[in-house]
Amino acid sequence: MGCGVSTRRECSGNRRKPGNIGEVSVYVPGLRIPKPVDFAHYLGNYLSRNVVERLSALRTRVVVMTGQEGPSITRTKRKSATQHGGSTLADLQQALEDYLPVLLGLAKDGSQLQHKVQFVWINQEDGAEETAMSNAWYEVLSVLHLMAMLSLSQANLLLLPRTSADGYQPKVSEESQRISIDIFLRAAGYLDCAIRHVLPQLPDEHRRNLPVDLAEGVLRALCLQALGQGVDIQLGIAMDDTKATLAVKRRLACEMVKYWQQAQDNIMNLPLANGWGEKHCLFVKWKYVESKAAAYYYHGLILDEGDTENSHGLAVAALQAADEYFKESQKLCEAFNAAPPLSRNPPLWGTMKYLSEKIPKDTSSKERINRDLYSSERIMETAPTLPDFSLALKPDEYQLPQVDPSWTVENVNGE
Repeated sequence: MGCGVSTRRECSGNRRKPGNIGEVSVYVPGLRIPKPVDFAHYLGNYLSRNVVERLSALRTRVVVMTGQEGPSITRTKRKSATQHGGSTLADLQQALEDYLPVLLGLAKDGSQLQHKVQFVWINQEDGAEETAMSNAWYEVLSVLHLMAMLSLSQANLLLLPRTSADGYQPKVSEESQRISIDIFLRAAGYLDCAIRHVLPQLPDEHRRNLPVDLAEGVLRALCLQALGQGVDIQLGIAMDDTKATLAVKRRLACEMVKYWQQAQDNIMNLPLANGWGEKHCLFVKWKYVESKAAAYYYHGLILDEGDTENSHGLAVAALQAADEYFKESQKLCEAFNAAPPLSRNPPLWGTMKYLSEKIPKDTSSKERINRDLYSSERIMETAPTLPDFSLALKPDEYQLPQVDPSWTVENVNGE
């Protein structure tokens, strides 16, 4: 059956990691890169020549495209977002979708070929340079992870502000925002499928030897991260909608807090000790604190609509909390951008552009008004508890494709 234990090779600095990844609206932990596989060597005695050649051609296409374009995909520039970058992502995504049904022939139920091929991938967040494993489900897991990372990269390109035709401040169109929500749900769907349907196929020994890039906690955090950013875009759209009530905005902001809190809970104890991993942790922490600033802001505005001294005091406390979380989020944002690989913020837009202007202004105003009305002792010193809403945004229901028809009895020489 072949060895199914991961082989991890410690190396120093060969990882394909750019020093600067440019502007980041959506953080993508570095793309894992596949290394070539000699399918004829492993499968020549078990499969017909045409199936072996098809597997080789499809995977080689992925290897070549990822090796050539992978590092540049993570270095984003607004001017190339709809030119080279977008087409590269779409082509590589298609190559993975073409490869997966044929690959699943190796992993299908009862196939002894599942353990014949050793697959090697270059890691990004893990301290080991490479992880090799003789299990086709490891390859399926790696493919789904890459498909999700490409989707997040595509969302990032869509959410980088561009200068409008009238020459005014760069912005992100509402169409791009709505498309990005669909992409976030698709990415979450790939990751959810990986967690629920692929990880359970791997024996415990294999799961223990997975790189941290593919650890269940990281996969769950990435899934929740995609959903959290989807809600962030929904909140931004609601801010621009005159019909959206404060209650709707507060609910979205509070849901966003829960997504980011759960994302942080899933990765906080994982050994994400190198550049990509540390940066990933900082991104999640930054967005978690930023989401709390939004939630406390809208909670404060709603509390202030009450007609009692207590509600106004709670409102001031909530707005003060919003202001403090906003200031903390700015520091975390700076720490994130300074962590290797270096990055920078695009021009402010959407949720944070609005809140960066409103939170300091409204907090100061409410503090002044309420201090005139009530003694400072009556203003609550601790922030009120945020409302608890159920999470509405769910991953797309992604299902693994059917095994490619090339896997017929005639093409299998005997397992």
